[in-house]
Amino acid sequence: MQVNDTPPDESNAAPEAAEPVEVIAESAPAEDHAPSLEDALRQAELKAAEHHDAWLRAKAETENVRRRAQEDIAKAAKFAIERFARELLAVKDSLEIALATDAQSVDSLRAGSEVTLKQLVAAFEKSALKEVNPLGEKFDPNLHQAISVVESEQEPNTVVTVLQKGYLLAERVLRPAMVVVAKAKAEA
Repeated sequence: MQVNDTPPDESNAAPEAAEPVEVIAESAPAEDHAPSLEDALRQAELKAAEHHDAWLRAKAETENVRRRAQEDIAKAAKFAIERFARELLAVKDSLEIALATDAQSVDSLRAGSEVTLKQLVAAFEKSALKEVNPLGEKFDPNLHQAISVVESEQEPNTVVTVLQKGYLLAERVLRPAMVVVAKAKAEA
């Protein structure tokens, strides 16, 4: 038997009780790169507060826009006829001047009335108020209101008499024309 007097190779040696090895804090640099849970939570809370603040501001701005729009709509409805009313002031002034004159002749009254009517027609045109006078036209129930039907030489469903003119405001019926409509003559 041979005895080996050589010391055993340290690499092949059985591990003896391991001595505690001090680990140098490598986690310190890792903390700089990856935030701790508390830091991440703080950051998330800050972002949440920032987003909540932005949301509140956007909500307030939206409410302000809505309120201003409602005010604008109310003002538009209230003052929508302002332009038309301004045009009618000239008509009223002409009528007052005509009535204030003591020495009036039939001719001067007629001339004044014609001028006043022209002013009124001009006010209507500027305000997109269009007259409907359908004499001789086909009856249109969308624009005309038939008061009666009479036998006539004219083609059936034709307007033979206009009792009251109608008016359109921007192509919308303001007042239908009141008319008498023709029907075919009964054969005897």
